[in-house]
Amino acid sequence: MKPLTIEEEMQVKGGEAITLSAIMALLAIGLVAVICYKLFFSGNEGKVALPGGFTFQWGD
Repeated sequence: MKPLTIEEEMQVKGGEAITLSAIMALLAIGLVAVICYKLFFSGNEGKVALPGGFTFQWGD
């Protein structure tokens, strides 16, 4: 494997990892927000089902 030339190095762009991390963080925050919304506005009883088979149930 040969090293890159200066022209090739100038064409290399970065930032994909940062963008992907930001998108994943926003999705996680959105999921938590939906769960909190269901929790606080459900009253005495409620149930939340997450992907992967995780289920949370509270109340009587």
